Amino acid sequence: MTTVLMNLRDVPEEEAQEVRELLEKHRILFYETPPSRWGISMGAIWLSDKRQEKEARQLIAQYQRKRRAKIRANHERLKREGSAETLLDNIRNRPFKVLLYLVAAALILYFSIRPFFSLGN
Repeated sequence: MTTVLMNLRDVPEEEAQEVRELLEKHRILFYETPPSRWGISMGAIWLSDKRQEKEARQLIAQYQRKRRAKIRANHERLKREGSAETLLDNIRNRPFKVLLYLVAAALILYFSIRPFFSLGN
């Protein structure tokens, strides 16, 4: 029976490729399904042989720990150099997206607390 080893939703292509190479290097049998065009079904890396699941999960966990440490170190370096993206940079570079998120948050907040305004009536 096949097992989902890694959901590929929001996974950078570089990371997915590194995981594929890691599995191939350790001779772990897998196959991949692409995500649907409209994002309804997830793309994933599936394990073909259930007996290899423990080894595969350990390899991926170890890989992700190393990747996390590398990315955090890179972010810290960018912060020290003063070139890490800040909130103001994000607002400056993507004003429409930030405005859209603020409007969505305000609408959610409004509809969440609106019923409490009519409790006293």
